[in-house]
Amino acid sequence: MKVKVLVSAVVMATASNVFAAQNYADFPVTVKGYEGKAEHSVAYTGQAARQVLHTSLKKLAGKGNGQANPELKAQMLSYYEGKDAGREIISPTSKGAFVVTETQVDELSKEKNLSGKAYKGAVPGWPGNMTGQEVLSFMIDKASAANKGYDPLTGYDYAQLISKFAMGAVFYNQAVDNYLDEKLEADTKPNNKAYGEGKPYTGKEHVWDEAFGYFGAQANALNLTAEQVYKVAKQKEEALAYADVNKDGKVSLYNEMTYAHAYYAAGFDKGGKTDYLHTIVQAFVDGRQLIADANGEALTDEQRNKLKGYAKTIADNWEMVIAEAVFKYAGSTYKDLQKLNEAIESNGDAAKLFRKYAKHWGELKGFALALQTGKDNLGETAVKLNRLVGFSPVLLGNTQVTGIDAKGNYVQSSSINMKEYMLHMLKVQKLMVDQFGVKARANDVMADLGDLADKLGSGSSVEND
Repeated sequence: MKVKVLVSAVVMATASNVFAAQNYADFPVTVKGYEGKAEHSVAYTGQAARQVLHTSLKKLAGKGNGQANPELKAQMLSYYEGKDAGREIISPTSKGAFVVTETQVDELSKEKNLSGKAYKGAVPGWPGNMTGQEVLSFMIDKASAANKGYDPLTGYDYAQLISKFAMGAVFYNQAVDNYLDEKLEADTKPNNKAYGEGKPYTGKEHVWDEAFGYFGAQANALNLTAEQVYKVAKQKEEALAYADVNKDGKVSLYNEMTYAHAYYAAGFDKGGKTDYLHTIVQAFVDGRQLIADANGEALTDEQRNKLKGYAKTIADNWEMVIAEAVFKYAGSTYKDLQKLNEAIESNGDAAKLFRKYAKHWGELKGFALALQTGKDNLGETAVKLNRLVGFSPVLLGNTQVTGIDAKGNYVQSSSINMKEYMLHMLKVQKLMVDQFGVKARANDVMADLGDLADKLGSGSSVEND
């Protein structure tokens, strides 16, 4: 059992109780002998560039016309594995009064891609026995030939699959299984040396900054409520005032914007049951202050152990955010299946309902795959999750994708029916509660678990398969 007791590092924010805390910014230069002009040592521009590469790639994944499209594929690959100069930021872009500063990826950081940082381990939850890096390449190929990113023959919504899995396979994996793991050891990126020649930050300072950049929170997140941070990510007109810290009338996509898992954390927290966003960001701020307080000296064992404690708080809560997303979209998929079954039984139009079902399943599957790219091997929990969700949604003919042939084509076989698959979604929610102790529980439909199992017969117990 993997349930964690997560202690909030801060008091939950409400509309009347806004945080008055330090921004993740302006930590001093502590590198001994530094002679440059930098006024502070914070830098995570490379991670900001990858955030917009991800959001732009998601946008491109929905641009296909249903036929092989080499030009679209090449463009998608340029945002995934290329390092080309001149790549435009396709998303996020200015939206009404919410004006963003940067329009090209290179304005954040040059020669960055996603594939070089993608998860190199095997992904058993996706057919083909591929690495995370290969899965994303495979999905991009399929997305470029799909109709607006959607394949009705498999039920795959590639924009959702690519986005949710990339957030895990790149951002989550790099942060918790690299920067907040082995790079915190004494002999790796030491704090008494500059990260690189002439750099205004030490090894440990930059390692910590890079992990923060992958989480995707804006620098002033501790000074805002979860609702306000959520609105920044949504680019609501009123959110300009929350995001624009330097009051230049624009939002910098470097340190004034919210992305990826920070957005999902805020989304769950605004319901009032959890405090993932502020707990994670506070741990990042506290850890960064600890490193700055070392004043350019090597961290002692005591300091590193305390820093590892902050890293554990970040990793545990980050994992919970992804587990909450799995729980949420399992509930969405269950509700879609309810409506789809009703339409089928009444000879209604199931096509529109199936499209919505495919979207929510893509989000579920992407997050389920992402959950398995962290520092810990989820073992039996991963096996159960992969079996319950399957390689694809259950299709209208009660089939599912079961593999990929030698030519890269999907193979489908007979599967359980949609009502039985509904039970699987309930079991996924139960798994997230039992193994991770999720608290927000958006789209909670677990109350239906016993009744549906009874209706389907004794072969469908409430125990996880």
